[in-house]
Amino acid sequence: MILRRTKTIFNKYKYTDKEMEELISSITILIDTREKVNSHITDYFDRKGISYKKKALGYGDYSFMIPANEKLSIPRDLYFNTTCVIERKASLEEISNNLTKERDRFEKELCLAPKTKVLLIENASYEDIATGNYDTKYNRKSFIASIHSFWFKYNIPVMFMPNNQYSGLFIREYFEYFLKNYLR
Repeated sequence: MILRRTKTIFNKYKYTDKEMEELISSITILIDTREKVNSHITDYFDRKGISYKKKALGYGDYSFMIPANEKLSIPRDLYFNTTCVIERKASLEEISNNLTKERDRFEKELCLAPKTKVLLIENASYEDIATGNYDTKYNRKSFIASIHSFWFKYNIPVMFMPNNQYSGLFIREYFEYFLKNYLR
């Protein structure tokens, strides 16, 4: 319902390039209230002047909203937390736990999650899984199989972020380009 209403608002108007930039620059990142240690992300947002706020999200760890803007005929805040989310895992050990001990819960969460989502795995690369460079007993072959299976089964692409200092940049740009394509 929210997606349809939001899309209707944006379909009513053709925004100029300048107006599009104003909309995009007004993005406020939503951070789930249950999100754990993420100061490397909020520090990046603070340094770059990126607006963010804590909000309980039904799915994922990050989403975004566009604040009301009468000038651009947006009468109230528009939330995309039921449309586009990022699920962040701080390590291969954390995602390994989700794919083994918490698999049922994790799968239920992904089933209910919005269509547009991405799994961001920090402090790791695909190579780390392939070479067994992680601290769990999860079999390397099973780990790879689960990552790929979840990608296709739940339409959740996996983005590895070996240096978590770029996570804030990735989060902001993911939502920016989602919105740009959404408005076209």
